Amino acid sequence: MTATAAVADDDPRVDLPAGLFDAGMAASGIDLLSSSPGTGVFAAGSINSDLAFTGDYAIAGSYQGFQVFDVSDPVAPVLAKSFVCPGGQGDVSVYGDLLFMSVEQTSGRIDCGTQGASGSVNPERFRGVRIFDISDIANPVQLPGVQTCRGSHTHTLVTDPDDTENVYIYNSGTSSVRSPLELPGCQNAALTTAPVTTGDPTQWRIDVIKVPLDAPETAAVVSQPRIFTNPDTGAYNGLQNTLGGQIHPSGTVYSPTPNTNTCHDITAYPEIGLAAGACQGNGILLDISDPVNPVRVDAVADPNFSYWHSATFNNDGTKVIFTDEWGGGSSPRCRSTDAPEWGANALFDIVDGKLQFASYYKLPVPQTVQENCVAHNGSIVPVPGRDIMVQAWYQGGVSIIDFTDTANPTEIAYLDRGPISAASLSLGGYWSTYWYNGSVVGNEIARGFDTMGLAVSEQMSANEIEAAGEVQLGQFNAQMQTAIVHEPSFAVARSYIDQAERDGSLSGKALTEVRKHVDKAEQLADGAAAGRAVVAQLDNAVRKSGAAVDSNVVQGLTALSATFG
Repeated sequence: MTATAAVADDDPRVDLPAGLFDAGMAASGIDLLSSSPGTGVFAAGSINSDLAFTGDYAIAGSYQGFQVFDVSDPVAPVLAKSFVCPGGQGDVSVYGDLLFMSVEQTSGRIDCGTQGASGSVNPERFRGVRIFDISDIANPVQLPGVQTCRGSHTHTLVTDPDDTENVYIYNSGTSSVRSPLELPGCQNAALTTAPVTTGDPTQWRIDVIKVPLDAPETAAVVSQPRIFTNPDTGAYNGLQNTLGGQIHPSGTVYSPTPNTNTCHDITAYPEIGLAAGACQGNGILLDISDPVNPVRVDAVADPNFSYWHSATFNNDGTKVIFTDEWGGGSSPRCRSTDAPEWGANALFDIVDGKLQFASYYKLPVPQTVQENCVAHNGSIVPVPGRDIMVQAWYQGGVSIIDFTDTANPTEIAYLDRGPISAASLSLGGYWSTYWYNGSVVGNEIARGFDTMGLAVSEQMSANEIEAAGEVQLGQFNAQMQTAIVHEPSFAVARSYIDQAERDGSLSGKALTEVRKHVDKAEQLADGAAAGRAVVAQLDNAVRKSGAAVDSNVVQGLTALSATFG
């Protein structure tokens, strides 16, 4: 099943005027609060990448290093620090006072120099995971990082509930294998459809890095699990082995090729002991109860998917959304001629530890041939009672979807700009859009750093926006999900009531009575006994109305009761 809306002739996203900083823009359910173009080496023409968050700060990765923005006022973010340290890809994450950054390109240097690192073997080269001490965020200090055989395209932080002294990193390298003369132990192997059972090839594994929190400078690779192995044959290349030249359902050659010899991205959810790996040719589910030794528990494939790219769990850990980066992020894959199954999200339910396909979701409005567009990075928006995700689509902009019903995901908000150029495809668009402490923050590849705020609409009430904003995190990394718990509040209670009204299960006199009692309870909020009495009256009124069977109303009553202890 595919979720894609029929595009109205007057959809404001169609035929937006082009421009770098003066492009036309259309938005619904979300407002652009600020836009901060890059300067110096971070100006247009560089490539901005992923985001991580700590306290009042958003750390914006780039192929050239990273920038730190103070987002305590999302309407007016302030650039607090620019740190030049080239090497691509520049994906970042934070843990405590540590910042980690992925480095993939052969030009990366140990000293963060801009002169590059020439030659096939160069002792000054750095490819792997950089580590910075950001206890003084205005003055980051680079510590010895961890060199890896294929560099680091992305990395994922993983914690162990039984180990407070270390944090772990799952490193995914997708680039060429280094010479063993530069990094001992690296061993290149040709990709093949024949079973690979001998040697110790760098392909068909990930790196697990252990970072002692008291001595992060001693971080090192502690295991290299072969999570793609066929358990029956022992072949390392036990999953998809598609080779170049194979034809995608579009009639063009697969690009990138769905060959599972590493993961592009892994999203960990340590509290439930699972990780979802988007691993080029497969989506996989991992048991990470032992972080050093992750174990594959399921794997799925899809001929429509060219390149399994990233993954996002819902808050309950019962669903996962995988993305397909068909075209590698640099091609127009949202044209009217592109089927909605291509370059899309695939939604799965997790049932008895297995992935069960539910539907596809793709941006429901076509983009032009001048716009690189495909499913990319996003995160959960913590609205109580609903599964909502905000997601980047490169030059397709931002799309916010409700996937509470995985079989019928629905777009509820969007923001889109016209192409950077009307004459040709110029790389740009949102690499990442994530929710953090009441705002949506986006890193635009060419245009810079943006902040956005949700707007009241038919699909999102003021109470739901307020309740989501009440969730305040100390740090956030999209690839390491943590359980979101809503503290009892009137906004939470009213959110459930709004949802009951929206789905039609509460209306008329019953709805009026419910709202009246909630308002009265809030007036008496300082008197717990009086508040409890009002809640009891509310419960009685709802039951008499016959609406108490609705789960949203029940959750609203529970949340309201909890506000009084």
